[in-house]
Amino acid sequence: MQQDMERFLNLKASPGRLTAEQAAWFLGFLAHEIPMLVNKGLLKPLGHPAHNGQKYFLTATLEELRRDEKWFAKASDAVVEYWRDKNSRKGQNLPTARRQSRDGAEARELAAA
Repeated sequence: MQQDMERFLNLKASPGRLTAEQAAWFLGFLAHEIPMLVNKGLLKPLGHPAHNGQKYFLTATLEELRRDEKWFAKASDAVVEYWRDKNSRKGQNLPTARRQSRDGAEARELAAA
């Protein structure tokens, strides 16, 4: 995969449209972060792709975004916010007994200190 990315980034002329993975390489994001940016409205795929279908992005639009510092700040913040929200929900899904035992262990550690 690293060789594919390197070969793609070294092309003299980019194709007119890019897949989500290629768009990630082009913009400097990870492939799994592209759907996060689409959901936040920071990237718009071409046409009207199916929810679970392949999405393509216009290279010219990505080139403009690539030079936009404010867009990169928003995109980076969106990725951080996604993971912050996801991690904050992580502890809420524990079964009650397990949550209580974990809280009890923390209380015992504090009491011992």
